[in-house]
Amino acid sequence: MVINKMFVQNFTIFTGLLVLASYFYGVSKSSDPALLWGGVPLSWQSYIIPFMFVAAAGYVLYWWTVFFAIDEPILESLTWPWAESDGNGARRLLLAYSLFLIPSALWLESTSFHIQNDYAWTPILVVGMLFLVSIGNILLGLLAYNSYRNDIDGGSFMLIGSIMISIQCIVNDLLIWSYKFPWFD
Repeated sequence: MVINKMFVQNFTIFTGLLVLASYFYGVSKSSDPALLWGGVPLSWQSYIIPFMFVAAAGYVLYWWTVFFAIDEPILESLTWPWAESDGNGARRLLLAYSLFLIPSALWLESTSFHIQNDYAWTPILVVGMLFLVSIGNILLGLLAYNSYRNDIDGGSFMLIGSIMISIQCIVNDLLIWSYKFPWFD
């Protein structure tokens, strides 16, 4: 299988739509969508909701930069800060996006499954999904940081986008939401 810019772009479009569909489906089928907030107080929700939009804008900024502002040879040169470029930038980007988007599409359904069943192992499933999303976010950030450090055009936009995403995905979802959720009530 050839993994190139177009392949990764199509993958992100498909899985990104799956994420949106999973959220729409998950919220619409929930008998009480407020339960999905877990133990996050209502006063905190007014802080978190705007950062959902910040994260969405950061995702679009990163995505647009990678697929429309950077030429394919530059994209293929993307690498981690500790490595030399080997022409596998699209593979690295696919790995980061896969870890970010696939668990994002499964998170709400796993949360609903936990709420409905409350097995001892379901908290691990739910937090594990958020952990994988955060790892994917960190990998996107590392690619962005190295692009910025190497003066790649658009590297600063990638870095800003990944930071915008991380406020929601790492801080609000993985740390705050996971901590506040009433796992064993």
